[in-house]
Amino acid sequence: MHKKYIATTLLTLAGLTGIHAADPVPPPAPAETAAASGETPVSKPAELPEVVVTATRTATEAIKAPAQVRQLSSVDLQERQVRSLPEALEELPGVNVQKTANAQGSPYIRGFTGFRNLALIDGIRFNNSTFRDGPNQYWNTIDSYAIDRIELVPGQGSVLYGSDAIGGTLNLFTKSSNFRNEAPGFFFHGLSAYRGSTAEESNMGRQEFQFGEGGRWGLHLGASLKSFGDVHAAGLGDQPETGYDEWAYDIRLDVALDANWTLTAVHQQLRQNDAWRTHQTVEGVSWQGTRVGTDTKRAYDQERSLSYVRLEGQNLDNLAGFIDAASLTVSLQSANEYEHRIRYDQPGVPPPADRVDYSQVELRTLGLDLQLQSDTSIGRFIYGVDYYRDSVSSGSQRYRRNGTLNSIGIQGPVGDDSTYDLLGAYLNYEVDLGSRVHLFLGARETYAAADIGRYAPSAGVVDSYSDSWTNFSASGRIVVDLDTKDQFKVFAGISQGFRAPNLSDLSRLDTNLSGETELPSPGLDPEQYINYEIGFKADTRYFSGSLSYFYTQIDDMIIRRPIGGSSVIKSNAGEGFIHGIELAGEVRFNDNWSVFGHVSWTEGEVDQYPRANDPTIRNEPASRVVPWMGRAGVRWNSTNRRVWAELVSLSHSQYDNLTSADQRDNQRVPPDGNPSFNIITLRGGWQITEHIGVTLALENLLDEEYRYAGSGSNEPGFGLVAGAVIKF
Repeated sequence: MHKKYIATTLLTLAGLTGIHAADPVPPPAPAETAAASGETPVSKPAELPEVVVTATRTATEAIKAPAQVRQLSSVDLQERQVRSLPEALEELPGVNVQKTANAQGSPYIRGFTGFRNLALIDGIRFNNSTFRDGPNQYWNTIDSYAIDRIELVPGQGSVLYGSDAIGGTLNLFTKSSNFRNEAPGFFFHGLSAYRGSTAEESNMGRQEFQFGEGGRWGLHLGASLKSFGDVHAAGLGDQPETGYDEWAYDIRLDVALDANWTLTAVHQQLRQNDAWRTHQTVEGVSWQGTRVGTDTKRAYDQERSLSYVRLEGQNLDNLAGFIDAASLTVSLQSANEYEHRIRYDQPGVPPPADRVDYSQVELRTLGLDLQLQSDTSIGRFIYGVDYYRDSVSSGSQRYRRNGTLNSIGIQGPVGDDSTYDLLGAYLNYEVDLGSRVHLFLGARETYAAADIGRYAPSAGVVDSYSDSWTNFSASGRIVVDLDTKDQFKVFAGISQGFRAPNLSDLSRLDTNLSGETELPSPGLDPEQYINYEIGFKADTRYFSGSLSYFYTQIDDMIIRRPIGGSSVIKSNAGEGFIHGIELAGEVRFNDNWSVFGHVSWTEGEVDQYPRANDPTIRNEPASRVVPWMGRAGVRWNSTNRRVWAELVSLSHSQYDNLTSADQRDNQRVPPDGNPSFNIITLRGGWQITEHIGVTLALENLLDEEYRYAGSGSNEPGFGLVAGAVIKF
């Protein structure tokens, strides 16, 4: 029986989220002033509205955006002492963070995960063509310490951002020197931060410097070092090989060319070492009847980088006669993945002669993005083009037990010597229909092309493959003001979405779930979606809240089809839907006390092939969609905002309506599904001086034994998380 959790809340965040560096800078909001001094801001700033950019590709007040926008400010990230980017999203409405392993994390957003959610870094596409179906580890390769704030737009995004933006679009805004808010003259700031956790046996450190000349230029330097031990879970103790190490650094230079134009140059780098996928190995721990894997080792070393240069202009007063804002971005990304796997070393069973595998994927992505804005008498036009090209090298080697090289594979996890192109042109039009009705219309034309140089369509066969697709998507959304003070809004919209087949769909040769072998599947078509949404927003002095209903129609979803034994291929056979309700709110009784919470209900059905060697397709529940999720809490702030505390409860209902794929994934999913859980956390902070602040959290106070739906290991039991920040 599913538990029903009833709560109300809206994450209410402070700051100038989404203001571009080249915008005219208003006086700092209370949240910014408090963050600069290390103080905790008031629950709701009265002077300036929250501003977001992801929902429309330009700065818009959050309540006026034609969609729900979930936000996490720099203050939220610091107070919650998040360990990783995926875990930062755990307390957002409608989000379930599946973790195949401790070094991995893939949020389910309105029922979709993996490459059906799109991540952006400073507006630059992070997804690439090697992303796998289902949960994957890639979002965990973004340094959580380098992020200043987060915006999540659930449910739609293909028209503005292209392929993959189905469940949600996540935009990560990285840290900068904030030089335009500095007084004239030279400035220098620094930050040292530490986070330690007993249940994770982890230590994380961060060092930052910001310096430059106020209003003219600024340089941000940051470096992070993280060491994670084995996770100690309630009822299980230490889970072997769940620890790993990570280092990262980030550099950002902003230069004001004049009052309107800003030049930005950024480089980020991250490396993870020896990150195990434990559920497929003998080091896995059985929980609620899950099966332990048979590999001796399956571990990854991963490294990614992003470099970009951006020229951005605001308030251009009709450049070329019609352009009021412009942005040109050139980016280069790398994503390297190296896997070391030792197969089937079981006690009492002679190992096969070929038992040690090494595979690698090395990818480079060149990106170009041009965005223009024209404010006219008939409305605002936001339009542009974006282009991304992936170049992929992928290989594998197999060694005998004695270390002798046995074979070199035709390909690695994806086709070798491959390229993948995404080219798009988009238009978003905003117009006021009277004083209280606001219309948003959008359209995008996309061209996608895959060219696979070498892949193995069957055993011992070498082939090449190329294909291309085009797609036109459109959207229409409307916002209606219910009052004259912009405190109450109703919004509704219809948005088409799509996902073009990527290199992983077409050429993956790898294992998935709990040991299935996924074979290359050329000849696929794009997936098609239509998202319908209607909702209500409120934002007053004492209350903020939202209520929304969404329905996503699914056509031609690419699903796995068993072909005998443990092998599967992919086909465009998935038809279905996912729908749900999200309710969130916060009540601020006074400057000291507030209560908050949210509750979401989600369900869906998608066609699947349930059994091996059976061509019959049937309608099944959408995989790993937790029906009910909720969060509730109470918060206290001291009058001077130097001390705060909050008690938070996070709840998930039982996930037991298993699909056939869930039943086959018996190393991660218990036979009876995932039990419900309710996790209680007590956390607080004290700004000791203007420059020194500490945070303390008692997590999983009841030491509950739990695992997020679809995860390969359990979450930490009761533990202490301590953090300290020194600013100078």
